[in-house]
Amino acid sequence: MESLNQLAIIWCGVFFAVYAAKKTHLTSVLFLLFVGAVLVNLGILPTESSEFIKTFAELGIIVIMFALGFEENTSSFINSMKRSWGIAFFGALAPFATAYACAFSIWGNVNIAIICGLTMTATAVSLTMVSLKNEGLNHSHAATGIMTSAVIDDIASLALVAILIPIASGEAATTPTDIFWIMIKAIGFFAIVALLASLILPNEPRGIFSKVPYLNKFGVRSVLKLTGGEHSTLVVLLIALCVGLIAHHLGFHPAVGAYMAGLILKEEHFQLNPNTPQDHYRNLANTIDNIAFSWIGPIFFVELGTKILLDIDLLLQIAPYAMLFTAAIFTSQVLSAGLAARYTGGFSASDSLLIGFGMLGRAELAFVVLNIAYVQHRIITEHVFYTLMVTAFLLNVSVPITIRWWKSKYQSLEQRA
Repeated sequence: MESLNQLAIIWCGVFFAVYAAKKTHLTSVLFLLFVGAVLVNLGILPTESSEFIKTFAELGIIVIMFALGFEENTSSFINSMKRSWGIAFFGALAPFATAYACAFSIWGNVNIAIICGLTMTATAVSLTMVSLKNEGLNHSHAATGIMTSAVIDDIASLALVAILIPIASGEAATTPTDIFWIMIKAIGFFAIVALLASLILPNEPRGIFSKVPYLNKFGVRSVLKLTGGEHSTLVVLLIALCVGLIAHHLGFHPAVGAYMAGLILKEEHFQLNPNTPQDHYRNLANTIDNIAFSWIGPIFFVELGTKILLDIDLLLQIAPYAMLFTAAIFTSQVLSAGLAARYTGGFSASDSLLIGFGMLGRAELAFVVLNIAYVQHRIITEHVFYTLMVTAFLLNVSVPITIRWWKSKYQSLEQRA
């Protein structure tokens, strides 16, 4: 019963976090981490969670990453890549290099520097889109650029996590041969995902697969029709878990596989009723979001928050490092993403700066990396963990503040144009 008591306490904390996020217009991730930290420091939650809660938390991040991939429109994403590739590339390279340089100069450890770089690479697109929506800017050209480039960042970051975490954790040596095999496994995993996307999931295979006899009799839609679509949630979560397990068996985190599973599932796979083709997909998407962001997924962030044991001396020690990281990454992120938007994406100057501000947030993937590096493998020290947590918090808070500050100037410049 102790595990169930912990679960009830966590769910109460999740409700508070969601309510606080709605009132403050900040990402709920910040409040979920805050709830976990407060509850563990007050002694309400134990410093070492039960295996039940740990497993629930692991399932939570798998479902979250699947939901993030599932909500992406694959076709729109591919069509927008041409204009946003520069924002994604330079907007990820600059913070990675900046965090790596800061970490190496402070701690002098390559593995720690790699983790710091990975943590600060991917953008919290959900936080940015909520901030833009609150300011009435969610339909701007900048919003499209941020969305597309952030998704590209996330995929590239997932690939880097898949390749670099085994090296940094010591599970794979850093000899050229071992690095080669890690890359081969990464390529193999993404090849399997591509095969699923083009051959197994769709009922109407494209390209050379369309010529394979009887292949169009299988696919996600055929499986869903077996029960009239009543068990769609079970089917898609099973796909997410299976692809996650494939990733795990190839040496990668299951969240990598879950995200890719969500990305390759398309709306057309769920068109069971020709009269209302979108209803089934939308209902399923709402169900997945509810599971991921309301009752299972948040447990991951609360559990991670319980690792933050407040120590004033420690916070004072890492404060200069956190300030350095925040200032350096803020500057490099805004400049790199803004300049790339202007000169590789052809965005206006006002849109470019808005894109730079919108790329500042760090959310789900950053905390996945922290969980792997600190909780699972102990690659980073307590000082590094706290430094990155404080940095991520400050960068996330800066997103709604900078967007709100730039809004009046942005609208004025757009009207003149």
